[in-house]
Amino acid sequence: MKRLTAFIYILLLLTDIVYGQERIICDETCEIGSENKSAATKGDAGFAVVSPVGRGTVEPITQAPRLSTLSGKTIAVVGVSFMSRVTHPEIKRLIETNYPDAHVLLLDEVGTAGPYPAPGITRRAKDEFQQRLRDLHVEAVISGNGGCGLCTPKETGSCIAAEYIGIPSVIITAPSFTAQARYTALNNGVPVLRVAEYPTAFALDDEATLIRNTREVLWPQIVDALTKPITTDERNQGLAANHGDLRDDIFFGTIDEVNAYFNEMKWSDGLPIVPPTFEKVNEMLRFTDYRWDETVATLPIAHRNTTAWHVAVNGVMAGCNPEYMPILIALTKALGGPDFRRTLASTHAWMPYCWLNGPVARQLGIDCGQGEINEAANMAIGRFMNLALMNLCGYYVKQDRMGTFGYPMSWCMAEDEEACKRVGWQPYHVRTGYDINDNTITAASALLWGNNMAPSTTDAEKIMELLAWDISERCQFALGSGKQFTFRTILMTEPVAKTLSTVYHSTTDLERDLIDSSRRPLRERVFANYYANPGGAKDGGEHNIRQYTGYLRRTEGAETTATPEWYDTPEEYIETVPTMQQGMTQFLITGDSSRNKLQTMPGGGYSTIKIELPRNWDTLMKNLGYRPLNEFYLD
Repeated sequence: MKRLTAFIYILLLLTDIVYGQERIICDETCEIGSENKSAATKGDAGFAVVSPVGRGTVEPITQAPRLSTLSGKTIAVVGVSFMSRVTHPEIKRLIETNYPDAHVLLLDEVGTAGPYPAPGITRRAKDEFQQRLRDLHVEAVISGNGGCGLCTPKETGSCIAAEYIGIPSVIITAPSFTAQARYTALNNGVPVLRVAEYPTAFALDDEATLIRNTREVLWPQIVDALTKPITTDERNQGLAANHGDLRDDIFFGTIDEVNAYFNEMKWSDGLPIVPPTFEKVNEMLRFTDYRWDETVATLPIAHRNTTAWHVAVNGVMAGCNPEYMPILIALTKALGGPDFRRTLASTHAWMPYCWLNGPVARQLGIDCGQGEINEAANMAIGRFMNLALMNLCGYYVKQDRMGTFGYPMSWCMAEDEEACKRVGWQPYHVRTGYDINDNTITAASALLWGNNMAPSTTDAEKIMELLAWDISERCQFALGSGKQFTFRTILMTEPVAKTLSTVYHSTTDLERDLIDSSRRPLRERVFANYYANPGGAKDGGEHNIRQYTGYLRRTEGAETTATPEWYDTPEEYIETVPTMQQGMTQFLITGDSSRNKLQTMPGGGYSTIKIELPRNWDTLMKNLGYRPLNEFYLD
């Protein structure tokens, strides 16, 4: 019945769209502009649609005047990213050569603010940085270098911190990160961020080229940025007014016109959307106890006030059934989790996804079996996640989601808790402190969807060793060149979990042995982290490979251990480093229950939120033809 209901709903929706029969039904709070009213009165086929975007909560500051000259000024040149060890000393030399009476301070004298904290959050690094600027009487700040999706907001944070205490600033970025830097500042209340743009990728230029470009390209921009007055046009650009009713119609048009408009406004991911009409949004709101204008979350990075109305609008656009609304509200809250969102801006393209636990997933038919992420319900929730990251959080491709090659679509799945019961392992949400019949959604991210593995043995310890090998190979970045430890989600089908459970009576037992076994040779780690370090080039720098080996040996817990069985070497013992840390790996039993499959997905952290159902949930669901929720409870 539930699948039939969903099919009928989608069929009726598509029928409305194809034949243009959807009518405009408004009460006294839904006003259509004069042009749109005439079209609606004439009965023209079309849609009056509402905005999906939350409103900013950070008031813009009034910035201090720029300097008249750099002569005689105290200037801080800060930042630690992308070849700053070459560019920043050269900037200091240029200042002192052109303005001999200026005083220049570098990073080790001033420090850095780090990413600017969200409203209401105290961050010690920012406060200490601002106090150092005051104590040292700094009159201008130059920060850099912004050359990746995570380092750009970090280096922009020093500029924002300076502007908040009346100190002019400029950030140095590579070309494709200029928009991200300016948008980061705007979201945090700084209307105008001046940028000096380096002509290419920092890490690919040798030292001589870096110095030449600093002199010829960056230096003139830095001087202009700190000395030219801020214009009214600069300040007004990008500042949007926050007024009017959230439910006001913002556009009227055919299905094609609505889609074109939403694409132009960057409110869509480029795929066709369901037009968010007033009546469709109101239907979504029937499935929550939130008032339409009640705040669900204030979401970084744009710090937008997201109400139940905005959640419903994006749910309609994604093609979600109205009864998914409690899931969408919980997912919206999860998007604000710092461990989840920390990596999203990165050029390395962490792909957001989510999974469900609890009886409501089974009641609504959110799939946990073969092909789960491609089932209609799962895909609609995944699509909502994609749209919410844009419209509710403020992440935009080429601006704040900086994936070098782009991002696959977000996806949704569910854990097979009935399989967990048969295997004898607790499902994820129970392991994290929830009751078995609580409903939760977890937002996570994967840097690698993964090559799935099909273990062809019934020896549980051999499967563990295969998984340990896979884990030691599957790090956040290729070759394990990035951080030593990474979050991972490991998907396994029921047959694999059942075999493992003969030796490992819980995921805690499995994790313990995996931590002991998932090690990689120190030589591999050094080679990868030295020559493919995502933070910048090291060849020709201050550390040679031998020194770097000693550094990693000390800092990453290298030990002489038995050589892992999978390494083809005559050495019985070798130096290895661990690749797993307790609490950073989650295990889900899910997928095709008739197949022996494992999949290791390294990525970012997790954000789990309880799904709150409305008080009249049982009545609403009965009216839609669903079975009662308690029929899906587990012991």
